[in-house]
Amino acid sequence: QVHLVESGGGLVQAGGSLRLSCAASGRTSSRYTMGWFRQAPGKEREFVAAVTGSGTRMYDSNSVKGRFTISRDNAENTMYLQMNNLKSEDTAVYYCAATERITAQYRDYDYWGQGTQVTVSS
Repeated sequence: QVHLVESGGGLVQAGGSLRLSCAASGRTSSRYTMGWFRQAPGKEREFVAAVTGSGTRMYDSNSVKGRFTISRDNAENTMYLQMNNLKSEDTAVYYCAATERITAQYRDYDYWGQGTQVTVSS
């Protein structure tokens, strides 16, 4: 079992920045793909970014590429999401997740954190 805990969410003005963290514990593995997803009220959970065990990064190109940067520190079992130039449409609950697969599909992720709220005011 892998336990994931997100932190770093909050309220920020449009154009501002936040850095989310996801701390992993339990049966962690540097081979896992770690991902960030988000869910706004009334909308489906959507992919934001992921990083594989080998360090390959994947982004949702339509909405966040160029503004968000995903990274991981395997020694610390922690993943990060640096979010710059935030927009009101980025407002959502952000979840971190882990899977043994290389995928951007939320249904393929086996482990989930409890989520952290990000609110961007315009």
